[in-house]
Amino acid sequence: MLNQYETTFILTPVLSEDDTKKAIKAYIDLLKSAGAEIVAEDHWGLRNMRYPIKKKTTGIYHWVEFKAPATAINTLEIAFRRDENVMRYLTVRLDKYAVKYNQDKRAGLIGRKNEKPVTNEKQEA
Repeated sequence: MLNQYETTFILTPVLSEDDTKKAIKAYIDLLKSAGAEIVAEDHWGLRNMRYPIKKKTTGIYHWVEFKAPATAINTLEIAFRRDENVMRYLTVRLDKYAVKYNQDKRAGLIGRKNEKPVTNEKQEA
């Protein structure tokens, strides 16, 4: 049975845009070769971090949601540990509520709505 996971990883900010795309593609391909099915992914780009990691205050963030056997997680995390361009990573197994939340968020049912801004009109008493 395949469990559903999400992984967020931070790449060093000194990578060029091409190197970043190659690194992300390599990890996605690694997941697919380990039997994973990619559900969604989101490139957050260069972001400031709360505290310095390896004397860097920014990092390139990428998030991936996927279905995979448990052995794929071990393979992915070994690759993260061996890559000096990966500053941090976090993999979380999603329960049924998290899966439903992510599906609703992608469908636009959760999150920011594109509503008209509320005006500050004085109400008559």
